[in-house]
Amino acid sequence: MNGWLLAAIVAAVLVLVIAKRLKGEPVTVRDLFAGPAVLTGLGILFITKADDVTGTDIAWVVPGTLLGLALGAARGLMVRLFERDGTLWQRYTGRTFLVVVASLLVSAGYGVLAEHMGMHASARPVQLSIGVSFLGESLLIYYRGRKTAVPFAPEAPSPDLRGLLGRRHR
Repeated sequence: MNGWLLAAIVAAVLVLVIAKRLKGEPVTVRDLFAGPAVLTGLGILFITKADDVTGTDIAWVVPGTLLGLALGAARGLMVRLFERDGTLWQRYTGRTFLVVVASLLVSAGYGVLAEHMGMHASARPVQLSIGVSFLGESLLIYYRGRKTAVPFAPEAPSPDLRGLLGRRHR
């Protein structure tokens, strides 16, 4: 897939996720972990497919991944959790965005340092950075949500082929 097309898709999904979280949305386990898992998996795939990845690159990727998890967890601390209609909801706040800006600056600084010290740009795919950051956020929201007495929202049923085709089967 074209790199620019993939970047545009990732950007569009991020805008939708952030818009939903600004408005407030129910917390489901699938929504917390599906996106971060896909992005992290894509990032790992891109690293394994890159021809120029070296041991030096991996030595920078591992702590960079841990840094991304930690920065995402810091963002997860700032997400407001509340009850609505008997289930757990989440909403981004102004403090969440302060942490986002700080995280972007720290991540950019780490990336500049890593590349200055010899890391190849292909060993630091944006999908991995975004994925582990959202994974860190999701892990902390999941942990915080489990500590409340409020249940997570039920998962929406996955559409099946029959439903998409408009047929009724009994």
